[in-house]
Amino acid sequence: RQRYRNAPEVDCNARLGARTLNRYCAMEPDARQVLKLASDQMGLSNRAYSRILKVARTIADLAGSENIGQAHVAEAIRYRSMDRKYWS
Repeated sequence: RQRYRNAPEVDCNARLGARTLNRYCAMEPDARQVLKLASDQMGLSNRAYSRILKVARTIADLAGSENIGQAHVAEAIRYRSMDRKYWS
């Protein structure tokens, strides 16, 4: 809630829109590279890319990290892979 105090339309990571996603989901360079590589290899849509980024933001929050790191993105991608396996 503290992070989103100046964004009344956002009350949690899941509600981040396209305009607010980049502002609140700061990634380390290696994390950005991992997400881009996964996006290219998995053929992710923009929506899937955004969902992975929101999950990575939540994982980083749980780890107490200000920025999204490579490990956070990798874990979010694994969840996405599991989702594809069981729901596609």
